[in-house]
Amino acid sequence: MINAHRDAAEDGAQVIPLDSARRREPERGPLERRIAEGLAFLRRRLAGDYEVDEFGFDPELNEAVLLPAARALYEHWFRVELAGVDNVPKDGGALIVANHSGTLPIDGIMLSVALNDHAGRHVRLLGADLVYQVPVLGHLSRKAGHTLACHADAARLLGKGELVGVFPEGFKGVGKPFADRYKLQRFGRGGFVETALRANVPIVPAAIVGAEEIYPKIADLRPLARLLGLPYFPITPTFPLLGPAGLIPLPSKWMIQFGEPMTLDEYGADAADDPMTVFNITDHVRENVQQMLYDTLLRRGPAFL
Repeated sequence: MINAHRDAAEDGAQVIPLDSARRREPERGPLERRIAEGLAFLRRRLAGDYEVDEFGFDPELNEAVLLPAARALYEHWFRVELAGVDNVPKDGGALIVANHSGTLPIDGIMLSVALNDHAGRHVRLLGADLVYQVPVLGHLSRKAGHTLACHADAARLLGKGELVGVFPEGFKGVGKPFADRYKLQRFGRGGFVETALRANVPIVPAAIVGAEEIYPKIADLRPLARLLGLPYFPITPTFPLLGPAGLIPLPSKWMIQFGEPMTLDEYGADAADDPMTVFNITDHVRENVQQMLYDTLLRRGPAFL
């Protein structure tokens, strides 16, 4: 072996030490890395080597599968722009209160992407019972970190310093006709205000513009909705006329604005038991969100440009 190296050197050939040859391994390209990461992810899932919290939140699945799929819509289909993201607390418990619209609740998904990518926080959305009665949808909602809209779950999340999102309009907002777009419906009975008062966390108002145009609801088949156990069965310009293709949302231009946090320090936890105080704060939050909607709508301009 020594003679072979000597002969090669005398002939002018490049000699590579054996140890260096062993250390040199071909670098993986982007595709190979993605395949390796994907296989590692599948192995962990099959082996059950992942964690979920008490609400079913699965951070790994959310980061690897759910958020990337939603992010494609966020960035390339709806072209979402943000304003006031600095108003979202960087840590600690807080309640995001937003308008709700769009016939299908895609606005919640876009809000989640916005807060994850630009505020660095997971938002734990509070959803209606119906969401969790649909097998696949309910399971994925839990995996994404969301839970039932109830005082107990909201209080536990806020107590852990989580960012919680709520849509006080509920189905009245998401299912309203296109003629009533960007007109806030009633904010329920103020349950979210009671929760914020008891947890002593700020309320951050949010206005979402763009969701109203994705499925313009022009009619409602109420008999069919009752038969299916749904709050409404929408008729839009594309659904059910175009069949499954009618479920593709129209590519409207979206804007999301976060307002200044509304602190409740001047009130005590006992204020949550005072109906008049709760009503006044609820009305104040609603007025803020409505004004933000009007301002953001003017800045957005045409819906599809």
